[in-house]
Amino acid sequence: MRYYFLTLSFFWGVMNLSAGTCKEDIAKFMNEFESKVSPAYTKAATASFNAKISGKESDYEKSSMLQMELANIYSNKDDYKKLKAFSKCEDVKKDKDMNRQLKLMSNLYAGYQLDKNKLDEIIKLQTQIENKFSAFRATVNNKQLTDNQIENTLKNSLDSKELEAAWLASKEIGPMVAGDVKKLVLMRNKAAKELGFKNYHQMMLKLNEQDPKEIEALFNELDKLTRPAYTKLKNEIDAALAKKLGIKKNELRPWHYQNRYFQEAPQIYDIDLDPYYKDANIEKLTKNYFNSIGMNIDNLIKNSDLYEKKGKYQHACCDNLDRKTDIRVICNIAPSQRWMDTSLHEFGHAVYEKYLDQDMPWIYREPAHIFTTEAIAMLFGRMASNANWMQDMLGITDQEKNKIYETSKKILRMEQLVFSRWSQVMYRFEKAMYENPDQDLNKLWWNLVEKYQLLKKPAKRNMPDWSTKIHVALYPAYYHNYLMGALLASQLNHYITNNILDKSNGYDQSYVNRKDVGEYFINKVFYPGRSVDWKEMIKKATGEK
Repeated sequence: MRYYFLTLSFFWGVMNLSAGTCKEDIAKFMNEFESKVSPAYTKAATASFNAKISGKESDYEKSSMLQMELANIYSNKDDYKKLKAFSKCEDVKKDKDMNRQLKLMSNLYAGYQLDKNKLDEIIKLQTQIENKFSAFRATVNNKQLTDNQIENTLKNSLDSKELEAAWLASKEIGPMVAGDVKKLVLMRNKAAKELGFKNYHQMMLKLNEQDPKEIEALFNELDKLTRPAYTKLKNEIDAALAKKLGIKKNELRPWHYQNRYFQEAPQIYDIDLDPYYKDANIEKLTKNYFNSIGMNIDNLIKNSDLYEKKGKYQHACCDNLDRKTDIRVICNIAPSQRWMDTSLHEFGHAVYEKYLDQDMPWIYREPAHIFTTEAIAMLFGRMASNANWMQDMLGITDQEKNKIYETSKKILRMEQLVFSRWSQVMYRFEKAMYENPDQDLNKLWWNLVEKYQLLKKPAKRNMPDWSTKIHVALYPAYYHNYLMGALLASQLNHYITNNILDKSNGYDQSYVNRKDVGEYFINKVFYPGRSVDWKEMIKKATGEK
C-alpha cells in the first residue's frame, strides 16, 4: 500500500552550505530521516491493514491518526527547504546515487507541503470514505450481499431482472460517497494549484516520474491500436450474450456483461474455466507455484488475510508494512478462475517487495514504479487462464489441456482487450475530472463508457456511478498504471520466452519449476527497487525501452 496524499511544491532559496560539508550534511539528514520515517511508516501501514481487516470505525480512526503523524514528517517545511538546497550543491550533482535519493525524497516531501490543518482534513476524509467502502454491502430483496455474491449473480444468472437488480444494488455505494469524493477532488486540486501545478492529476504523475503528455500520447496510440480489434470482439460478445440470455443485441445493458464494470472478460465460449478451480485450494496453488520458481512465500501467506469476513475490505491488495519483510496480502478468495488470477496477482506484488535489496536506503525500498509492480502482478495473474499452467499446477490431463488450449488463448486475448478499453475509461475520466471537477461527472462517466467500452447507458440513468469505483476516491491518478503494467508484462514475458526459455510461443510458458526465471525477476527487476529510474531498469532487464 502506498500512502498518497496531496503534494505541492514551494520554492526555497539555496541555503548557505559549503561544498566541503555538503555531503556530510546530506548523509546526516538522510540518517535522521530514516530513523524517523521508518517506525512512523510501519505504525501507519499496520494500522491501515488492521482497519481493512476489521472494518471497525475505531480502527479507521486510529489509522487516520497515524497517517497524520507520518504526514507530519513529510510536511516539515524546514526539511523540504534543506532538500531543495542540497540539490544545488556542486559536489552532489556529480554523485548519481545521492542525486537519486534527493530527487525521490524531494518528490515525496513535495506532496505534503500543505498547511497542517488542510493535510489532516484530507487524510480524515480519505479514511472516512475507505471505511464506507469497507462497510458497504449491496442489498437485494432485503438481503445484504458481498461483492463475491454480486459477481456470482452477474456471471451466472440468465434472468435480466435479477441481473439488473444485482447491478443496481452494487451501485448503491455511489450516492453514499459521491459528495465526499467530489469534496476530496476539490481539496486535492486546490492544494496542487497552490503548489504550482495545473491540477492534482498532473501533479501526481509528475511527482511519480511520469510525463503527463507521454501518458496521454500512449493512451491515444493504444486507443487507435485496440479499437478495431475490440469493436469486432465486442460484436462477438454481444451476439453470444444475447443468444445466451434470450434477448436482442440492442437490449443488452451494462448488467448483462457478467461483472460490475465490464472490466473482465465475460464467459462467452463453450469452455468455462471456473469448474477447473471449483475444488482447488487457491491458497495452496499460489504458494506451490511461487515456491516452484524459487520465490518462497510461506511466511507471506502466513501473515496475510485471504478469506471473507464480516466488515472486511472487499477488494484485494498487498501491503508492505515495514519496507522490509512484513508483507501482507488481503484477498477474499473463492474457488474461481478470477480469484486464482487475483491471488497470483497480489502475491506477484508481494514477491517483488520481498526480494528488494534490504540493504538499500529506506527511500529505495519499493518497486521501481507503480506500474512495474503492476506488470509483475498481471504477468503472474494471467497464468490462471493459461492451459499449460493449469496442467502443470492443477494436474489436468493432456486431453483436457488440448480441449481448452485454443479457447483459453481466446479468453486471455479477450481479457486483455476488454481491460484495455476499461482502462481508457478510468484514465480519461480521472484526467477530465481533475481538469474540471465542476462539470457533470455523471454525464462524463457514461459518455466515456459508451465511447470506449461501447456499452449502452441505461435509460434515464443519472447517478454517480463513477464514485462506485474505489480507485477514483482512494487511489487517485493510479489506474493508468494498470494498462502500462499490462504492456510491460508482455514485454517481460517476450524477453523471458526468447532469452531464458529459448522458446517462440510466449503464451505457452507457465514458468513452473523454472528457478532461472525466478532468478531473472529477482536480480534484474526486483532487487534494484527505486535505486534506478524505471526506464533504466526496463532497458537493463529487457534490452529495450
